[in-house]
Amino acid sequence: MAILDIDAIRDILPHRYPFLLVDRIVEMEPHRIVGIKNVTANEPFFPGHFPDYPVMPGVLITESMAQVAGILVLKEIPDRHQKLVLLASVDEAKFRRPVRPGDQLRVEMTMVSKKATICKMTGKVTVDGVLVAEATLMCVIRDRTAG
Repeated sequence: MAILDIDAIRDILPHRYPFLLVDRIVEMEPHRIVGIKNVTANEPFFPGHFPDYPVMPGVLITESMAQVAGILVLKEIPDRHQKLVLLASVDEAKFRRPVRPGDQLRVEMTMVSKKATICKMTGKVTVDGVLVAEATLMCVIRDRTAG
């Protein structure tokens, strides 16, 4: 059961197809969130990565982690429609196995620290209980109108 469905996610995040990489949120606590991304054969990146053995690019798995993290950060900001959560750094990223069409990513992000405009989170991504990726992300909160 979804805590946030795709409509609620679209109300929080500015991302849209083909770059919205989270389908629902299934768990959410003040410092922890779990999102789901269903990876279909129709993803726009599969024809080029790779035609004979489609694999989800690691950078897009990382982006899915950042979007789930962004939901946790933006959910509690009253003027969230005036803000963006931008990825500032990725540390200790590891990709343990390929993500293929038909896989369902379970993206779990945990807040390590949060200051006024900077958040640090650790995350792991699993498919069927098997770890496929992990990383530490730093995000910065900015006004949409800031240069």
